[in-house]
Amino acid sequence: MENQPIPASELILNPDGSIYHLHLKPENLASTVFTVGDPDRVPLVSQYFDQIDFQTQKREFVTHTGWKNGKRVTVMSTGMGTDNIEILMTELDALVNVDLETRLIKSEKTSLQIIRIGTSGSMQADLPVGTMLASEVGIGMDTLMTYYPELKEDQSFAKGIQRELKLSFLPYQAFASPSLLNKIDEKIVRGITLTCPGFYAPQGREVRLKPRFDQMIERLAALRIQGKKLTNFEMETAGYYAMGKLLGHEVLSMNAIVANRPLKKFDKEAEKSIDRLIRSALQILD
Repeated sequence: MENQPIPASELILNPDGSIYHLHLKPENLASTVFTVGDPDRVPLVSQYFDQIDFQTQKREFVTHTGWKNGKRVTVMSTGMGTDNIEILMTELDALVNVDLETRLIKSEKTSLQIIRIGTSGSMQADLPVGTMLASEVGIGMDTLMTYYPELKEDQSFAKGIQRELKLSFLPYQAFASPSLLNKIDEKIVRGITLTCPGFYAPQGREVRLKPRFDQMIERLAALRIQGKKLTNFEMETAGYYAMGKLLGHEVLSMNAIVANRPLKKFDKEAEKSIDRLIRSALQILD
């Protein structure tokens, strides 16, 4: 494929030459990209930029690019779920590693730094609301990686979850960028994050429909694999890490713990916690 132009049906461009979903051209993107799920959180990040040079929006993808501490930086929203993250990561990669005019894959690859700033729920009673957590590992409970090359990293936690829930498919396990992990404050908790393919039953919630897996979060929280335990759950991290690994990008997921499921508590100052996380994430640029 690297010597053949990518067909228009496989890599879709808008009439102005921008990539289809993100509505970006290569010159609109910085090499360091902060991501948030909620489009309304984009200005909460870019308010800390020294200046903003570019803004655009298409669907749930809102992008601001500017400068912070003398470095060019982008913040963009993704929406929720690993299906959106697959679109995001594929199109970000194409912006830097495909010549959009010739549709040829570039011989020299560019690696982006991508830092997710998101909210998450705690699976452990001793991980209180208001905590900032960096995901060392993401465990995907969706089937996204069924369609991609096999991940070569350790899959012991994924296999343990499959055994515990007697799943018909194997979840996947992927890891954060060590270089980005080393750049964040040592006071930020490191954890193992469960990425769920939905918000209600896939996270053990019951409204009118009863989840198929009884006490799923409690059972998974009690698992111990190689002396380690799951710390938190959300809906994107494992997709980021798996796609980042396969495409050659440095990725880190940072989480504000806004709910503690064992204690049934929600962070009454969630917006302040999110702001603290944003400011901590931006310190990567220092």
